[in-house]
Amino acid sequence: MPAQESDYEEVFRNFLQTKGLKLTRERKVILEEVFKYHDHFDIDEFYLKVRQEGLKVSKASIYRTLPLLLECGLVDEVKTTERQVFYEHIHGHKHHDHLICLSCGKVIEFSSPAIERLQEEICKKNRFKSLRHILEIQGHCKDCSGV
Repeated sequence: MPAQESDYEEVFRNFLQTKGLKLTRERKVILEEVFKYHDHFDIDEFYLKVRQEGLKVSKASIYRTLPLLLECGLVDEVKTTERQVFYEHIHGHKHHDHLICLSCGKVIEFSSPAIERLQEEICKKNRFKSLRHILEIQGHCKDCSGV
């Protein structure tokens, strides 16, 4: 009997089918490893982790697969600077926003029901149907600002 397919794997497989693509071995390995990771990660860090676990995945495959995971809503990206991008899996997790330190690149997650309600009110007032949103507040963390 085959192993039960995870919810996120089913979502990704269905998404790929709409694009005329298949869930290849490398894509499946990348998907599984992304969902094992419980912190923000960059591509280089992710590649090293995958290689340290003895998995055969090319960096090019990671670069090609992450945009697909973003597009289908399983992964989100956090840009801390013009050049630094972190990823995190979001499928099955409560929505949250980010504080981003422009000095050290630290990413702090937070949730605020008050902010969520305000955004809903603004959308309702403007007769706008929100599908998703990203809130990133950039500044300096307590270690870098001395606050």
